[in-house]
Amino acid sequence: MQHDLFSSLDSFQALSVAASALLVRDVAGQYRPAEADEVLMAAQQLLAAQVRGSDVMSSPAVVKDFLRARLGNLPHEVFAVVHLDAQNRVIDYVEMFRGTVSQTSVYPREVVRDALLRNSCALLLVHNHPSGATDSSRADEYLTQTLKQAAALVDVRVLDHFIVAGGSVQSMAERGLV
Repeated sequence: MQHDLFSSLDSFQALSVAASALLVRDVAGQYRPAEADEVLMAAQQLLAAQVRGSDVMSSPAVVKDFLRARLGNLPHEVFAVVHLDAQNRVIDYVEMFRGTVSQTSVYPREVVRDALLRNSCALLLVHNHPSGATDSSRADEYLTQTLKQAAALVDVRVLDHFIVAGGSVQSMAERGLV
């Protein structure tokens, strides 16, 4: 009798978990539980849709949530740029350079070229620290000033440089470093 009770409880628990799982439809039209990477991709697409065309200055929390989701748990450094129009609405988010666990190479010429191709008026610079520390290094500060000067030559403003580390996002502009 106990065996039946436990097996029915196990079945009930399995049904309960399946009922609360997110489902995706495959090409044959059948529904199945979503895998973790599918859930993360859907969340990133939702955040990107909220960020794209939004007024960045009135909603920095949405931008930080988006950056946290995109870069927070990567095992390697990524340098990205958020392109903004004249009203500081998001045109696009572009991951431009990929590095190692502790550094990435960034080429100002490529950042300016990409800004011109997208007709950007302003930029938000972003990179992650897989180490988990959001403190900016001297190299981060130097890179920010170099990119700010290079972009200014073509009338593009650098508004901020965000550093993402796990669940934390640090704004260099808030610290007076931009």
